[in-house]
Amino acid sequence: MSQFFPQTEYAEDQPLARTILTTHVLNRGFQAGSAVGLLSGSLIPIFKRQSSTFPALLLRSTGIGGCVGTGLISLSLAARMWGAEEIEWKDRSWRLQHNAGQVAVDRWSQPGAVIGGALAVAFRRPGGGVLPVLGGAGWGALVGAVGGVLFR
Repeated sequence: MSQFFPQTEYAEDQPLARTILTTHVLNRGFQAGSAVGLLSGSLIPIFKRQSSTFPALLLRSTGIGGCVGTGLISLSLAARMWGAEEIEWKDRSWRLQHNAGQVAVDRWSQPGAVIGGALAVAFRRPGGGVLPVLGGAGWGALVGAVGGVLFR
């Protein structure tokens, strides 16, 4: 994500601070929600019988988790940064762009999300809706994030 936004030498000069922080937080909310959805979806067959196949169930639950995670984290961001001064937004976004770990995870998770979403589109069932595609993007983002951490 850092490669898409301008970087400055000093936090006070950081342009697009709100956009940078918001996209980062929403991205992490999607990843966290996808992880929770994947875990909860893998537990569903243990507790009750499902008529759908297990991979389709996992894709759907991961997509739902990604949507819920994004929604909850957006509310959290609004609550946390409510009334914050512009310099706080600039400082936080500047730190994100200059954190090697965050940059590594971003560089791996975003292409993973695109590839996962594209694979879900390519292999989806007719009438499956958008949740399996979001689930595929969530799987890809999680695999990419783990790959970025392991590579680093």
